Amino acid sequence: MELDVLVVGGGLAGSRAALAIAQKNPQHRIGLMAKTHPIRSHSVAAQGGIAAALQNLDPADNWLAHAYDTIKGSDYLADQDAVELLTRSAPEVIIDLEHLGVLFSRFEDGRIAQRPFGGHTHGRACYAADKTGHAILHELVVNLQRLGVRLFSEWYALELIYEDGEVKGITAFEIESGKIEVFCARSVLLATGGYGRVYRTTSNDFASNGDGLHLATKAGLPLQDMEFVQFHPTGLHPAGVLISEAVRGEGAYLINDLGERFMGHYANSSQRMELSPRDITSRHIEEEILAGRGIGGQNFVYLDVRHLGAEKIRSRIPFAREEGLRFLGIDCIEAPLPVRPTVHYSMGGIPTNTDTQVLDATLNPVPGLFAAGECACVSVHGANRLGANSLLECVVYGRRAGEIIAARLGDRQMPKLNTHTYELRAEQRLQNLLRSQGTRRIADLRQELQETMTQTCGIFRNARSLTQGLNRLQCLHDEYQQNLHLDDRNLTFNMELVQALELRSLLTVAMAIASSALERCESRGAHSRSDFPERDDSQYLRHTLVYVQQNLWRTASRPVNLCLQSLDRDRFSPKERVY
Repeated sequence: MELDVLVVGGGLAGSRAALAIAQKNPQHRIGLMAKTHPIRSHSVAAQGGIAAALQNLDPADNWLAHAYDTIKGSDYLADQDAVELLTRSAPEVIIDLEHLGVLFSRFEDGRIAQRPFGGHTHGRACYAADKTGHAILHELVVNLQRLGVRLFSEWYALELIYEDGEVKGITAFEIESGKIEVFCARSVLLATGGYGRVYRTTSNDFASNGDGLHLATKAGLPLQDMEFVQFHPTGLHPAGVLISEAVRGEGAYLINDLGERFMGHYANSSQRMELSPRDITSRHIEEEILAGRGIGGQNFVYLDVRHLGAEKIRSRIPFAREEGLRFLGIDCIEAPLPVRPTVHYSMGGIPTNTDTQVLDATLNPVPGLFAAGECACVSVHGANRLGANSLLECVVYGRRAGEIIAARLGDRQMPKLNTHTYELRAEQRLQNLLRSQGTRRIADLRQELQETMTQTCGIFRNARSLTQGLNRLQCLHDEYQQNLHLDDRNLTFNMELVQALELRSLLTVAMAIASSALERCESRGAHSRSDFPERDDSQYLRHTLVYVQQNLWRTASRPVNLCLQSLDRDRFSPKERVY
């Protein structure tokens, strides 16, 4: 099948990119492929908001303040040229979303409502109650259908076709029928989301397995900053589902077993309290639990909103209340919610430049290949992402990817390739899995992988735990290759086969995270080494690159862009993070 552009991933970044291409060049053949229906992408679960210096709540806000908060929040590892583009574009893309039909919440005077968020010095999170991702994604998909973008729902991408120094397409199979297809395309955009399912407890949906990252790694391309995995402070215990940061933005308290608002006890969070950045807040919750001050001595604390009043809870954070009732039977109007940190977001991913072009191990753009959203690392989040910046990145860089791809399509011819070779390779790969007659079940291997990552590469890690984790992951990889067992032998709607493919992605991502974490001998943002507790700018103010070469994981580095120092050296030069 020949397409001008193939977008892999149906969430916010992929949908916004496909829409931008269709708006610029409606005559082009645009395909959007997703292993679920696009509106079931994980973007639909994003709750709290999307950041932009609209000045509706705080007239003193501006893009430079937003950039400073983002870079400080990143522990100074974010690329400042990418952050400038993100924050300068933010107000415009919010208005653009509104014109596309997104129903943002409003102030009484009709302006788009905004609220505070952790790590932001101004209230700049625009929102649609606490269902912001849902509101945005549905409108984007409606507009895609209106403009005739072809949707390939429930297709699984198997291989990135990367030959002769350029990307020429994707090999995929249709989950419903088992049909294998080679998609030949002048440009391919990867927008496959994150990989939270590599851990035991996560807010991510079951599709978040790092499939796009596995495609890149299998093609010999590097991954960047994989050691930085964000734990959201308030996962509902024990389910792990997210209680949005919007809840703390509206004024919720974090309470320990002594009834104390414990964030005030820590020097780096005593001013912002519950609205400190996520990495700091998560570590302090974990420290309270380790010190025996979890509720009843258990491994959770309380998130208390009772003082906000029933009317505000019902109007501003209705979904958080619904989650408490649905999962635990607790009404947060009457009782506090048990919470603990849960894996939430992937700062690392496929390295790109600000034009969303994927970079190879020598930092040169790969012709024909782009990436955007959570699977990419541009890097606007550095070592820690601020809340409400993820939806913004998806929309800003998704739209930018689409516009750049559309503008450059005229420079690329339809690639020539032997499709039969790739069809046979894909068929062989699937048949090898279907014939697996070992003794290890997919669910057991996946659970062991998730337990290994949780125990050895969690909020706190050290050289000993990471080495143990890597050794165990290698054993699991070998067992996957040699001792896997599948019961279902059919290609038609074989979800066991899909899970086997996803497990391979999880193994790849886990090895990349642990290898990168072992390489970075410092503590920065979401990467906290108990054996190297301080940040070390002299050695590690750089991005980590990790890739597979001759079946071994290898690391390299990439410099951090510090261009905003020329505007304000005092604020944009690395310093200690205190909130």
